Amino acid sequence: MLIYAIKRILWVPLVMLVIALMVFILGIYGPGDPVEVILGNNYTEELAESLREKKGLNDPVFVQYFRYLSDSIKGDFGESYKYPGKTVSELLAPKLVVSAKLFIVSILISTIFGIPLGFYAAIKQGTPIDPLVVSLTLIIYAMPVFLTAPFLIIIFALELGWVPVSGWGGIFDSRSILPAITVGLPGVAVIARLMRASTLDVLGQEFITFAKAKGVSRRDVIYKHVGKNAILPVVTVLGLSFSGMLGGALIVELIFGIPGVARFALDAIFSRDYPIIMALTLIGTATLVIANLIVDLLYVLLDPRIRYSNDN
Repeated sequence: MLIYAIKRILWVPLVMLVIALMVFILGIYGPGDPVEVILGNNYTEELAESLREKKGLNDPVFVQYFRYLSDSIKGDFGESYKYPGKTVSELLAPKLVVSAKLFIVSILISTIFGIPLGFYAAIKQGTPIDPLVVSLTLIIYAMPVFLTAPFLIIIFALELGWVPVSGWGGIFDSRSILPAITVGLPGVAVIARLMRASTLDVLGQEFITFAKAKGVSRRDVIYKHVGKNAILPVVTVLGLSFSGMLGGALIVELIFGIPGVARFALDAIFSRDYPIIMALTLIGTATLVIANLIVDLLYVLLDPRIRYSNDN
């Protein structure tokens, strides 16, 4: 297991170098001149040349790349074009914290409800519960977040008055309930369907039949043998589903007026604030790479066959 973990960890810096290069190329060769964006109506050739020299934009591309790479490793993504004198890090940090909290709660909702729901549906195959769960997950999955959000707002905020909407007061604030559910619902549907299919597959395996023939209790067969093996494919998919949930979270932030990175990112795109765009791209992809690394390591911990094959 240790050898496998080291191999996976060593891949992360290489992947991040490639990502950093792509992000840097985006900033260098993206549409529009950064100097024009910074100077705006004050643009003159003299000022532009002076600014390029000051910011090192006249240096060779590889020199600029290694400078950007060195600064990024230290968490320095440069200054914003739109907000002169403000660093990207100080502008981005509080918004990233808000978005991260919403994202984490949404993942917990997807996992906590999706896994038991899919497992229960598979165990109840042949009863009305199974097709009911399958139909429900299909409906939830088919509904985009920009349709789910207004629906939840109308029912739980306007009609029932259970929770307020708009704004953000932290994870434990009641205003976080509807946004978290909105982002987490598609994940519940995906995980439940995958867990159901995986459980049914495991139930048909020979070792389950053998365990039953040995007289192992139904409870032990279901929870110790079936559940442990059925959850493995779900763990793998969790890492891949992060990107989809992250996109959904950004849309939900706009709908519910959450002060996360969504509105900030849109403003940066429209104003061609490349340091912010590059920082968001780099941080987002780094998060996905690290999330998939964690999933890979969890998979090894859960599946002894992988531990054995890698130790040999």
